Amino acid sequence: MKILLYFESEELIKTSGIGRAFKHQQVALTKANVDYTIDPLCTDYDILHINTYGLSSETMIKQARKLGKKVIYHAHSTEEDFKNSFILSNQIAPIFKKLIVSLYTQADAIITPTPYSKGLLESYGITLPIFPISNGIDLDKYAYDEEKVKAYRRYFGIKENEKVVISVGLYFERKGILDFIEVAKRMPDYKFIWFGHTPLVSIPKKIQDVINNHPNNVYFPGYVKGPIIEGAYLDASCFFFPSNEETEGIVVLEALASKQNVLVRDIGVFDPWLVDKRDCYKGKTVDDFVSLIDDIANHRLPSTKENGYKVAMEKDIAKIGEQLKKVYETVLNME
Repeated sequence: MKILLYFESEELIKTSGIGRAFKHQQVALTKANVDYTIDPLCTDYDILHINTYGLSSETMIKQARKLGKKVIYHAHSTEEDFKNSFILSNQIAPIFKKLIVSLYTQADAIITPTPYSKGLLESYGITLPIFPISNGIDLDKYAYDEEKVKAYRRYFGIKENEKVVISVGLYFERKGILDFIEVAKRMPDYKFIWFGHTPLVSIPKKIQDVINNHPNNVYFPGYVKGPIIEGAYLDASCFFFPSNEETEGIVVLEALASKQNVLVRDIGVFDPWLVDKRDCYKGKTVDDFVSLIDDIANHRLPSTKENGYKVAMEKDIAKIGEQLKKVYETVLNME
């Protein structure tokens, strides 16, 4: 059994969640001893596992069908998580929905990260087999490392006992960046760091304005990888993820794997796999977030680090590889 993993325009979106999921797939298949290629010119594969949307993606499906190959679509995106992102995203969201439905339904089966996103796809009228499989997490990568912590603290000039709140994401309203800024305004004694980057010309003016005129205690270091961000996950006072819509949220898995106290917005995607007050804390409003961050950072609430790590363990990349392997075998045996 050989899998062709396909990712259209990788250079443009390699730092997005989809780009990271694509890398996770490669690690997962390696750990599960599944033969795969990322060469789009390859023809001696059995299943096309496709991750992206566009003319080249559709061409790959047509070529696979001509070769008599099976096709699995990895549904990373929905209409719901397309909204409140780029300029005009809300206006073209219905068109985007039609596009992804037309592409998804050309497959033999669909993989999507969570039961929540599976439910959304089914609500679109898609009747193909849909397998919810997490994007997974490499636990070893996020194990405690004092040198990474030192690198992060040096980079940002973190003082002893200074309270730091971090988040990771694109500069999208959907990601909760406006609430992140509002919370920071109300907590001037805390340092807030938002890792990630989006070209400002591609996002609405109200988001550009908060990026360009943010409070002094907010930092936008851009896209950062390696020891600095991994050290931040390990050492921050709280990982705060106020996103309004996700299909999973790989960065939440990264924080859990780092044994970090995690605060998320109480939205459907985190049910049932993240339990409030056990694996993480959940809030709905700016007032909730301010109160919870202060209590978490000052140890007035029980730590959720160990239980959160147990959740990450269930989504270890090696386990994901075995789950993908089972789906491939199922699809190969479909008539």
